[in-house]
Amino acid sequence: MSRQAGSPPEVKLYLASASPRRTELLTQIGLVHQLVSVDVPEHRLAGETPEQYSLRVARAKAEAGFAALDRPAGASVLGADTEVVLDGDIFGKPRDLADAASMLRRLSGKTHAVLSSVALCNTRGTRSILQQSSVRFRDLSDADIDLFLCSGEAMGKAGAYAIQGQAAAFIAELRGSYSGVMGLPLFETCELLRQIDAPFSSL
Repeated sequence: MSRQAGSPPEVKLYLASASPRRTELLTQIGLVHQLVSVDVPEHRLAGETPEQYSLRVARAKAEAGFAALDRPAGASVLGADTEVVLDGDIFGKPRDLADAASMLRRLSGKTHAVLSSVALCNTRGTRSILQQSSVRFRDLSDADIDLFLCSGEAMGKAGAYAIQGQAAAFIAELRGSYSGVMGLPLFETCELLRQIDAPFSSL
């Protein structure tokens, strides 16, 4: 159906992420969207807290994605960042299997934080929000870790695990947002979308 003269421009939602998990989550709640490719450096600045870092990266992704679209009318871009944090250290994606094993040994038997930030950028500016979850791992044996590493799931994941994969068997307790630990906190994402009153879906 064509847009009537004088009506608002069609609203388009973009996701500045190559993560299939984030696409899956948006699709799960009925948000039709398109992907936009971004290349944002992810390096923690001196003196930056994990929370500040996660929010900054999410905002940078959203703003880079919006800039790449050449500011089309009605477009909004979502950027997201998820970090695993233990004792103030950020666990990024493992460099190799040895690094993944080291991360899992540190997480074993402990409770760590998962910071999941989401940002929304459009012509009105950029808004962002951070969601924090608490995840407790059971004690992991060397055999547990070796078997898990053989699955291939550790690589490309912050903290060397994904909650929706085989590592679900490691999680003794989760307090917070399952979707946030997965990569995109859906409640907080919807809150940002409601703020701009845009009909992306029946929110």
